[in-house]
Amino acid sequence: MSYVLRRLGFYLLAAWASLTMNFVIPRLAPGDPATAMFARFEGRISPEALVALKTAFGFTDAPWHVQYVTYLKHLLSGDLGLSYAYYPSRVSEVIGTGLLWTVGLAGCAVVISFAVGTMLGVLAAWNRGGWMDSALAPALAFLGAFPYFWLAMLALYLFGFGLGWFPLRHAYSHDVEPGLTFSFIADVGRHAVLPATSIVAATLGGWMLSMRNTMVAVLGTDTLRLAHAKGLPPRQVMLRYAARNALLPNVTGFGMALGFVLSGSLLTEIVFSYPGTGYLLILAVRNQDYPLMQGLFLVITLAVLAANFAVDLLCLWLDPRTRAHA
Repeated sequence: MSYVLRRLGFYLLAAWASLTMNFVIPRLAPGDPATAMFARFEGRISPEALVALKTAFGFTDAPWHVQYVTYLKHLLSGDLGLSYAYYPSRVSEVIGTGLLWTVGLAGCAVVISFAVGTMLGVLAAWNRGGWMDSALAPALAFLGAFPYFWLAMLALYLFGFGLGWFPLRHAYSHDVEPGLTFSFIADVGRHAVLPATSIVAATLGGWMLSMRNTMVAVLGTDTLRLAHAKGLPPRQVMLRYAARNALLPNVTGFGMALGFVLSGSLLTEIVFSYPGTGYLLILAVRNQDYPLMQGLFLVITLAVLAANFAVDLLCLWLDPRTRAHA
């Protein structure tokens, strides 16, 4: 418990530091969203309206410590401010919409890639010299060596534009009414096949090779020799002794990958015009939407910290040595 509390204190401190940087950095940048909006209207709004816009976006002439306290109060109440690009929508609403698509696409793709790649790595290491170890692992590593955007565009050209099997862009067809209906869910799944498959294809080899190499090292330890000497079934030795001890590096990497899911698969969402958080971030930068950028960076940072804390707890449960030294 003391180890858990120490780690929790560390991540709370890191979260506070990220919140503070998230407050300071936009205010160091030249200009503000209200001034940009004023210039966009070419002086057709009054100076009083400009003051009101600055107040709405949180850019006032109050001292920084007063603005900081107000900023923290708004965060605790879940208020991330107004989006400039999607005005008058609130940032939390805009991000919430993007998160649904990002978690559904990138989250599922990362989980599938990790699970399948890790299991393939276990089988390749256990059957060293077999076709998985000598042919499949190098083939997946070769596939993952290509630039990801090239794989995505190749898949889009071949299966979307050339063969016409899958849609070219967006998350669902414009003529389909959104809702919990079979037609809408099927249409969303059809739109997600190409981007999800391209993510899995680009990352599967990394998970497989990482697990394979770690497990090969574990197979030569005294623990495995003792398990074999006891006459335990090979399946039990492979999964409970070898795979469990070799899993920790992959679990750590999986936690990091899962945390960065909320940042959106930026290249995926650009190539396929998928309306996730990565695509939102591009639009926010393009439109100088500081509140939206600030909200996205905050959500991404907190997600990465939460994923790392979850990985620490999982490693504590998986590895008895961690509990002994905690």
